[in-house]
Amino acid sequence: MAVCPPLSPRMICGASILALGLAAGPALAESIFTPASDEFTGDVRAGAAEQGAPLVKGGAARVEGQGLVPGQTITLMRGTTVLNEGAPITVDAEGKFSFDLTVDAGAATGLHPIVVIAENPAAAEVVTLKVSPQVPVSGAENFEIKDAKVTRGLYQVIYSPASDAVYVTSAVGRPPVRESALVRIDPETLEIEAQATPPEAPMPARAAPPAGGQDANDTRPALFATYGVAVDDENGHVWVTNTRQDTVAVYKQDDLSLVKQLEPGAVNHARDVVVDEGRDRVYASSTMTGNIEVFDSKTLEKLDPIVIESAERGEDFSVMALDVDPESGTLVTVSMTTDELAVVDLGSGEVKVHPLPGAVRASGVAYDPKEDLAFVASQETDNLLIVKAATGEILHDVDTGAGALNVTFEPVSRLAFVANRGAGTITAVGTDGKVVANIDAGTYPNQLRADGKGNVWAVNKSRGENDEEGDRIWKISPKAD
Repeated sequence: MAVCPPLSPRMICGASILALGLAAGPALAESIFTPASDEFTGDVRAGAAEQGAPLVKGGAARVEGQGLVPGQTITLMRGTTVLNEGAPITVDAEGKFSFDLTVDAGAATGLHPIVVIAENPAAAEVVTLKVSPQVPVSGAENFEIKDAKVTRGLYQVIYSPASDAVYVTSAVGRPPVRESALVRIDPETLEIEAQATPPEAPMPARAAPPAGGQDANDTRPALFATYGVAVDDENGHVWVTNTRQDTVAVYKQDDLSLVKQLEPGAVNHARDVVVDEGRDRVYASSTMTGNIEVFDSKTLEKLDPIVIESAERGEDFSVMALDVDPESGTLVTVSMTTDELAVVDLGSGEVKVHPLPGAVRASGVAYDPKEDLAFVASQETDNLLIVKAATGEILHDVDTGAGALNVTFEPVSRLAFVANRGAGTITAVGTDGKVVANIDAGTYPNQLRADGKGNVWAVNKSRGENDEEGDRIWKISPKAD
């Protein structure tokens, strides 16, 4: 659509000066202070017209709302430009509205504020329209890439040197989750060697509405569904997080039999889990809190947590991804709510918290002990920050693609690999901040881990049962010179 010109003193593309409260000339007969709401009623979102797709330059966007007051009129503004040129939008009888526009090819990438101005009654709100960078696919020819279909709902992956096996977790749908698995995969053939179904779990007090493809009449029991995964080669264990039940569980590596299922509530909204064999410790992220929960890897007992406090006044740190280097005793995590990096010295217990300007909704983190670098992937800003862990100095800010969700550091090639969920790519970035490859990774790349032998293992999710590009495992290895 055409974008209207900047405001003139008399006209704002069909929206009256009276409605917007902009005086021009002598006093008007009617007050500009029309009846107002105490607060903005309803929810408004702005994004790509195609649900779940990234919005890029030249792309189709949509601003839509629900729960508004029927009959309200809506004006949308970006800066001083009215987007809905011609006339305000009228909220329908169901309290909804929808407005489509095209983002021009010259648009800057980033987070754009859209002012939503309502009348009858008057109210206003600001929503964010994100324009993501387009990083071209490149460099795949420099890697050996294998991939294979596994099972529905893949979530995380890790390689075990001791058992020479890859372990993946899967969970399908929202609570109550009735389909989940822990799977062992041959690292050469990518074929499934063994698969275990988690035990039954208490039914959630409030189950979410059925997700796409779920049957509302499904009577199968809820499961302790598996999400995060780590291997403890010293004790022959696989640790998993049970996010929906706020806990963790331990399985045997060889036959995937359950060793211990911890009680619900042990780890709030458990996300990542990592193992520190040198200290006989296991760390699990307690998302939506500042706690990293700690377990003894031999006794499997819960210990005192590591508590991280935000350096932002009045804010709370919310731990997300974890990475640990047992040799240096360094544990790193990021906060999605405050966009901070925490570096924990496991020897002294000292915690350094660094701000991350340039990151919004930071979620993934990896650590390189050789150069003391932390790599932070952020979903909302579509980027990778390379940070000096000791000082918090941001060395490089790299656009990787829409929805940069997770990151791993591969020490042989000395590359960080970023899973860009929205873009459907995995980006390889050098410690100098240069992109060396951007690999097509199918639908919704979700998580990835380096195995220390030069390989990166990744899993992606699917759009549904018939998505051939989703629910796959990937093995990415640099080609020999």
